[in-house]
Amino acid sequence: MYFNNIVETIGHTPLVKLNKVTDGIKGTVLVKVEYFNPGNSVKDRMAVKMIDDAEKAGLLKPGGTIIEGTSGNTGMGLALTAIARGYKCIFTMSDKQSKEKQDILKAVGAEVIVCPTNVAADDPRSYYSIARKLNAEIENSYYPNQYDNPSNAQAHYETTGPEIWAQTDGKITHFAAGVGTGGTICGTGKYLKEQNPAIVSVGLDTYGSVFKKYKETGIFDEDEIYSYKTEGIGEDILPKNVNFDLIDLFIKVTDKDAALMTRRLAKEEGLFVGWSCGSAVFGALEYAKEHLQADDTMVIILPDHGTRYLGKIYNDDWMREQGWL
Repeated sequence: MYFNNIVETIGHTPLVKLNKVTDGIKGTVLVKVEYFNPGNSVKDRMAVKMIDDAEKAGLLKPGGTIIEGTSGNTGMGLALTAIARGYKCIFTMSDKQSKEKQDILKAVGAEVIVCPTNVAADDPRSYYSIARKLNAEIENSYYPNQYDNPSNAQAHYETTGPEIWAQTDGKITHFAAGVGTGGTICGTGKYLKEQNPAIVSVGLDTYGSVFKKYKETGIFDEDEIYSYKTEGIGEDILPKNVNFDLIDLFIKVTDKDAALMTRRLAKEEGLFVGWSCGSAVFGALEYAKEHLQADDTMVIILPDHGTRYLGKIYNDDWMREQGWL
């Protein structure tokens, strides 16, 4: 048996039990290891779905250009799909994203435009605005807009959710994931809650992001927004893919706690994962300490791979500069 191209290998990632970092926690804690996807992240799933749906709708024609604002992982998934189907790619990224992410995207043939982080989302210099501008200027181009594109959440409804349900034999009681675009947690959570409405969905947020306060108060508080270092979770906007009705609660995790837990996952569990994986595990375990019972099963999404962060959290000198070691 063989696959016709690399994109066909997306999905069916393993579920792995955590053994060391869960010390003192009742119940079973499992992680869905998404770096087994060919682009090393959970975003491969929605990238190919967004392109499939754009092709069906006639929004992307042969020889076209895919233009997207990305923190790196969605770009990788889109780039692999583009290679398989003959498209060009232009990606805009904020300058806080790791150099590894920029280099990886260039390695797979994409053009990368780096934009300032510390500007409002509607500022013409922001990576959102630059992507929209290029889409308007370049003929036969398509801007997937992962934040508001329903194909994002739908990909997880069709793949991630059913995989987790089958892999746990329907025994899952708690589901936890970092929230950025909202597609992973809401698409997966929707499927799981349809199977069992009692499943608790825990969203992991970061300090400097608006999600937790918005969920709890309904207020979009601009005073909550400030620059943070963790990549891939939290937002200064409310993406349409974030359905707050499908997320039961949010837990915020600091940059430092996320970074240290990421390193622990590598050293203690053999899981060489990315920074937001540490956010997800740290926050989920904080919840689990208080709420998980002996017969409960929690599944946490680990979105990406450690190779994206070699110059940052896996670099002792960088960690010392932050005061985290």
